Amino acid sequence: MNDTRYIEPGKSTNLFNEVVAKLTKLGVSVWGSRVLTVVGRKSGEPRSTPVNLLIVDGVRYLVAPRGETQWVRNLRAAGQGTLRVGRRVETFTFRELAHDEKPGILRPYLKRWKFEVGVFFDGVDAKASDEKLREIAPGYPIFEIFTK
Repeated sequence: MNDTRYIEPGKSTNLFNEVVAKLTKLGVSVWGSRVLTVVGRKSGEPRSTPVNLLIVDGVRYLVAPRGETQWVRNLRAAGQGTLRVGRRVETFTFRELAHDEKPGILRPYLKRWKFEVGVFFDGVDAKASDEKLREIAPGYPIFEIFTK
């Protein structure tokens, strides 16, 4: 895998994202969902997408299962974003994890959301060896988030 892995969303993904985003904006968090809003790096306009907020040992993470997505590129450029569930909106900054840090986050992420995102992991699941998780880690940006 390389650092430029990107799986473009299909029609079913877009429909699923729309439903999850609407529910999350209404205050119904679907398995930890939040609506991520980041200023677009080219347009300067706010861009929103649903994401799964993962909490491991009290630390919060965003994982990009489709790789170098637009939200990943926008977040890197903006340096901050917001997460929303219902009326609660929090601004955050982040630290992007190094590849060798990712297996410890990928395993719990896959354990929790494999039913939703497993298709983006080419058969790798939470039971994969540490070696296999290290091998795929470069294709999955992960951000530790800090509330401002």
